[in-house]
Amino acid sequence: MLLTVLGCSGSVPGPNSPASGYLVEADDFLMAMDLGNGTLAELQCYCDPFLLGALVLSHLHPDHCADFTALTVFRRYHPKPSKDPRAQRLPVYAPTDAADRFARAYAPDANELATTDLSDVFDFRVLAEDTVTIGPFEVTARKVDHPCEAYGFRVSHGGRSLVYTGDSGPCDALAELAQGADVLLAEASWTHEPGRPPNLHLSGRQAGELASRAGVRRLLITHVPPWTDREAVLAEARQAYRGQSQLVELGDTYTV
Repeated sequence: MLLTVLGCSGSVPGPNSPASGYLVEADDFLMAMDLGNGTLAELQCYCDPFLLGALVLSHLHPDHCADFTALTVFRRYHPKPSKDPRAQRLPVYAPTDAADRFARAYAPDANELATTDLSDVFDFRVLAEDTVTIGPFEVTARKVDHPCEAYGFRVSHGGRSLVYTGDSGPCDALAELAQGADVLLAEASWTHEPGRPPNLHLSGRQAGELASRAGVRRLLITHVPPWTDREAVLAEARQAYRGQSQLVELGDTYTV
């Protein structure tokens, strides 16, 4: 598998840094995980958005899905759409109310809120706590600890595994997903201090502890907001996890 970082800023996009978005590739199949603010522009640097095989959304906070409406415009109104069979309705794996919420976000005015339908462009599939086959990947989803319906994912292919936390505080589901993973792509939104909200995000220390307990081979830190000291977050993670670890950057690619 090849992992490409389309955006890695947490909560909001930062200077020259889109919010959360990732591209996972294997066997000529392209799957996007999250599509936050600014990521569609980056996606076009790597591939024709018509050639995505699937889109998986961890949750519906804007920094993880804001460019969905832009993708709708691209796929619906491009004057020369791709003739590739993959350019038909894009499978979208997302939380329960995604189809309705994206239709409302896309509706041109209040009068059309009830009638806007995106099913000509997208094939919405509701996430559940199970394992599904998406192209060449086996994708396991688990609900994680965040204020809305949110999921972490384990993506497996060819005996290798990539785990993405999405947004979550520490929880058993993350530990289960991450067990023995080759790569753990973990959010870490702040440094570790008393009084941090317990059910929202990981600190650098907590991301490192998760990686250590799960016995992962490599830790990639992502989703650091523009106001957080990235190096301090990484230093915390490295104190808790002795394996290979680094901060991801826009445009980075990793072989899983």
